[in-house]
Amino acid sequence: MEPLGRPGAYADRVLDLVERIPSGMVMSYGDIAEYLGEGGPRQVGRVMSTWGGAVPWWRVVHADGTPPGGHEARALAGWKAEGTPLRGTRADMRTARWDGLSESSA
Repeated sequence: MEPLGRPGAYADRVLDLVERIPSGMVMSYGDIAEYLGEGGPRQVGRVMSTWGGAVPWWRVVHADGTPPGGHEARALAGWKAEGTPLRGTRADMRTARWDGLSESSA
């Protein structure tokens, strides 16, 4: 396990990818792990809960498009400000999911 004071190499890769998610788009925790080819949704979640405050964390969601627990109102505000496609109070994963390759899928 990495020390909490400074992100390790894996955390740096996660945070770098999150910074690259275009405005108005999202990736799930699992999408990030799959894109990086290592770890899993829980490992990505740990990175985000520990160091994610410095990146656009609202662009990382659960597979069903829901935001991180306890951050629903702030995530919804971020999505609305960026024009993220929504289905009610969750990101519309069919249209808002970023594939990690294109500049924007919307």
